[in-house]
Amino acid sequence: MTRLTAWYRSSVGKKIAMAVTGVLLVLYVVVHMLENLRLYQGPEHLNAYAEFLREAGAPILGPGELLWFARLVLLTAVVIHVVAAIQLARMSRRARPVGYRTPPHDELSYASRTMRWGGVIILLFVVYHVLHLTVGSVHPDYVPGDVYRNVVVGFRSWPVSAVYMLAMVALGLHLYHGIWSMTQTLGIDRPRIDRLRRPMAGVIAGAVTIGNLSFPVAVMAGWVGLPG
Repeated sequence: MTRLTAWYRSSVGKKIAMAVTGVLLVLYVVVHMLENLRLYQGPEHLNAYAEFLREAGAPILGPGELLWFARLVLLTAVVIHVVAAIQLARMSRRARPVGYRTPPHDELSYASRTMRWGGVIILLFVVYHVLHLTVGSVHPDYVPGDVYRNVVVGFRSWPVSAVYMLAMVALGLHLYHGIWSMTQTLGIDRPRIDRLRRPMAGVIAGAVTIGNLSFPVAVMAGWVGLPG
């Protein structure tokens, strides 16, 4: 435990912790977007998937416990990711109190320069998103278990859709720089594949952003609506 603590206290340890948790969070975001495409198949498909998640259980767990276990893992990953990011930023400021007069090349990109605020926006949005579509406490007409209806009714509100789309743009920028950065941290930067890192980050970030943006757009445009 002492060795692990000493390793984490170093900047390298914090960067690896961010990279590993980042991989887990990226996988979750991609799968979450892909599964939400069931919205276009109609209420029976999206609601059936939601019901499966609520009732799923591992052999040693009861029905529904697997979902809570997954939530706990994701929450732990988010906490580690955020704490490591804050600590790295503080270490960087202490090591360079004056700051660069001209930032390094990597920090010139818009995605890189907005990572910090993008992370704050995403974190605040996640809290709102849970209260809106999972708990339903800030939803105008929440019906427990009817995920399809809750999504459609929720996105019919222009302010809600605008907030959602702004958060998805922030998420896309965060993913783009984050994926590029974590591949470097994890040593996936050999000459043969180095030139593919940015295009790969762009494809993943772009696909997630476009997929997520399509949901409020489809509802507001009337392409997706309530049955009947």
